[in-house]
Amino acid sequence: MAAAPPRSGRFRGSGGAEPGMRQLLLLRAARAGVPLLRGGPAHPGKARPSHSEPRGRDGRGQEEEEEEDMEGWQQLYPGHIPTSPLQKALLAAGSAVMALYDPYRHDMVAVLGETTGCLALPNLRDKMKNHPEGYRILQERPRIRLSTLDMARLQGLPEGSLGREYVRFLEDNKVSPDTRMPPKFVDDEELAYVIQRYREVHDLMHTLLGMPTNMLGEVVVKWFEAIQTGLPMCVLGAAFGPARLSSRKLQVLATELVPWAIRSGLSSSCVLNVYYEQRWEQPVESLRAELGILPPPAVRV
Repeated sequence: MAAAPPRSGRFRGSGGAEPGMRQLLLLRAARAGVPLLRGGPAHPGKARPSHSEPRGRDGRGQEEEEEEDMEGWQQLYPGHIPTSPLQKALLAAGSAVMALYDPYRHDMVAVLGETTGCLALPNLRDKMKNHPEGYRILQERPRIRLSTLDMARLQGLPEGSLGREYVRFLEDNKVSPDTRMPPKFVDDEELAYVIQRYREVHDLMHTLLGMPTNMLGEVVVKWFEAIQTGLPMCVLGAAFGPARLSSRKLQVLATELVPWAIRSGLSSSCVLNVYYEQRWEQPVESLRAELGILPPPAVRV
């Protein structure tokens, strides 16, 4: 697989509007005399007409004021949507309800992760910065997508290698790395990459833990990730996900899988500090031992 391209200085999301488009539309509307209601950075939460006076407070023209006030609209990365703490709280509450109602609403799970990770994401970023391999990941910003993976090469790797088992997981569960949503509501470009990286290595967590993508497997992975990352989204998934399981699976979960996931999460080093793209040839068993992940229980999931 080709080496990851060097970091360009700004996180590259998937899609997203051009950062200056909204500013340009607002400015054109202002010049045309259309009254606009908006809250500027100097007046958070307060809407005001953009043509309340012909000249600025210090004698500047309306166009100069428009350009200054619109600085607050600038996107930090493609697709970024700036939000206030109140807006984040409302988004978190709404996405939590929808994610609990339908755990397979990946868009709602993504929003929940972004709007509630204000403490966990900086902690994960600091762990990466203080680790040689994690630091390189932050600098080079690799992405795990079909466009960056040499699938034919991974399929040709020996049985038991990380690359071969990862491809097997994707095929058996009919999933694709391209289904991971780009971040929108994280108001820091570097932290946006951290949560993007977490999403893109999620399937590798399934591979390392030997868990499928059914509800039981997802709950087990969420327990491991909750211990590892501290993300509230993972904690909620681990706590409420079992509500959809049968009594038999609940018993297996409580007696064997959850204790194992918790012990593995506590004993293993940070899973975001592994440059997986450079470990495809490494045996899964070897990587588990290196990270400190305990062997999976011999139970059917």
